[in-house]
Amino acid sequence: MKVNLGKQKRARVEMLPLIDIVFLLLIFFIYAMLSMVVNKGISVNLPFSSTAKIEEELPISVVVKENGDILLDDQNVLLEELGILLRLRVDKEKAPGLFLSSDKKVTCQRLINIMDKIREAGISKISLQTKENSN
Repeated sequence: MKVNLGKQKRARVEMLPLIDIVFLLLIFFIYAMLSMVVNKGISVNLPFSSTAKIEEELPISVVVKENGDILLDDQNVLLEELGILLRLRVDKEKAPGLFLSSDKKVTCQRLINIMDKIREAGISKISLQTKENSN
């Protein structure tokens, strides 16, 4: 007995549903990466700014506490050591940036001295951390 199967159709891969799925996966991963932003730091009483914006690509963190102590990535350092340690980092990284957080009670002269050491180390991309003004 002969069974006539007729013309055999070729399998087709529809592109539109495939494109939709790829875009949905892309959106999912973008939102997942945005929610993974890690903020590590030491609590300081930051000054307010009405034009504050978030910088995300600056790897080095310098914190100046109310009593004038300097912390380089959670490690206490002296002002004289700061330039040397930052220079070592500049040699390892191409163009590092820096988060500079200072208590609002720290004197302007102390902050300027610290910024001078940072610039002497070859870092010109400095982000001063502030709180968003709640007005």
